[in-house]
Amino acid sequence: MGKLLHPTRTVALAFLLAILVGTGLLMTPMASSGIAPTTWLTAFFTAVSAVCVTGLVVVDTGTHWSMFGQVTIMLLFQIGGFGMMTAATLLGLMVNRSLRLRTRLITQVETHSIGLGDVSGVARMVLLVTLLAELLLALVLTARFAWTYDMAWPQAVWYGVFHSVSAFNNAGFALHADGLMRYGTDAWILLPIALAIVVGGIGFPVFHDIRARLNDPRHWSLHTKLTLTGTVALLLAGTAVLLFFEWSNPRTLGPMDLGGKLLSATFASVSARTAGFNSLDIAALTHESWALHYFLMFVGGGSAGTAGGVKVGTFLILVLLVYAEIRGRSDCEAFGRRISDSAQRQAITVLVLGSSMVVLGTLVILRGTDLPTDQVIFEVISAFGTVGLSTGITAELPPSGQLMLTLLMYVGRVGTITLAASLAMGHIRAAYRYPEEHPIVG
Repeated sequence: MGKLLHPTRTVALAFLLAILVGTGLLMTPMASSGIAPTTWLTAFFTAVSAVCVTGLVVVDTGTHWSMFGQVTIMLLFQIGGFGMMTAATLLGLMVNRSLRLRTRLITQVETHSIGLGDVSGVARMVLLVTLLAELLLALVLTARFAWTYDMAWPQAVWYGVFHSVSAFNNAGFALHADGLMRYGTDAWILLPIALAIVVGGIGFPVFHDIRARLNDPRHWSLHTKLTLTGTVALLLAGTAVLLFFEWSNPRTLGPMDLGGKLLSATFASVSARTAGFNSLDIAALTHESWALHYFLMFVGGGSAGTAGGVKVGTFLILVLLVYAEIRGRSDCEAFGRRISDSAQRQAITVLVLGSSMVVLGTLVILRGTDLPTDQVIFEVISAFGTVGLSTGITAELPPSGQLMLTLLMYVGRVGTITLAASLAMGHIRAAYRYPEEHPIVG
């Protein structure tokens, strides 16, 4: 029997396998509508974007792909959001009623469970929350599409299911060429989708923790408290900043009434972390709003959810680390708990690797195109954060630029720490330590 793969490498390879299978399916003649030929790069880019729940596209999803192609894309981002290894665990639970140790270890990487005993509970919670959220949202959207927008019921059902699965998995794929702009002031469309985005992107360990200690929030884990606090803070701050910069913009919030401005700004703040739906024309936003999107897209959502980015918890750990250093404290603390040194090192590692990927992607794409730098940066961060928002330049990029985006999406979905660990194949503890010195900083 050959040597077992490291669990983190198995996760990375599983996502790669799903991408290759999806590419093959999308290249078949029955996957396209026949309006335009499907090249291998178009199929590959779409498969990566779907499995990595990003939403960047080089062709219009609603017109280029046939029903078979659209169903394939939906299944791919359902697999990507649900988690390849989480799905494998659920199959093991249903068939064998028990988990092998190796399967538990692999799934622990995907769900970020604290201990092996938590994996079964987290996997069941993933299934329950996913099915319930997607079903409820699909019902709401289907009814709205049929009764308000006069869609035939078969079309309304399909649009409701597709956008529901896309929203919960933070995939950002839409069947309209303009995204959700036609529903820009429809609260019955945008608010349920926004709620599904938050639920899907907050992270399943948070739901697992809340369920276990529903009536005792004081004893929620530090991860749960950081994630919930950061999510609310970023949502409110993003909404406020967007309102400030877009209030009088005639191409975005300017023509709307107060209710429409609040709705659209709130939805844009939610979607930027990291759903990728747009109810506003992204290309028409002010440059200040683009800069805000850089930050929100890079941070992303909660760990072990359907969102991407470096994650809210990572960002808050870094903020708390800086705060502790400014105060001259040796310990990094929050909510009456000390954050471990390993968590601090991991947060710094994620930040450095994530920033490096963004810089590398920007340089590679700028080398092969004359597009404005700010638009390229937006595209790169959107890909790495698996967001899917775009200023409209995705299809204009040369093949080298589109391939760079696929790499960024893959790394962003698998995770910088997971990918690095899968390549390193484990940690080695040295039997000695060197004498300590303190280099000059700053």
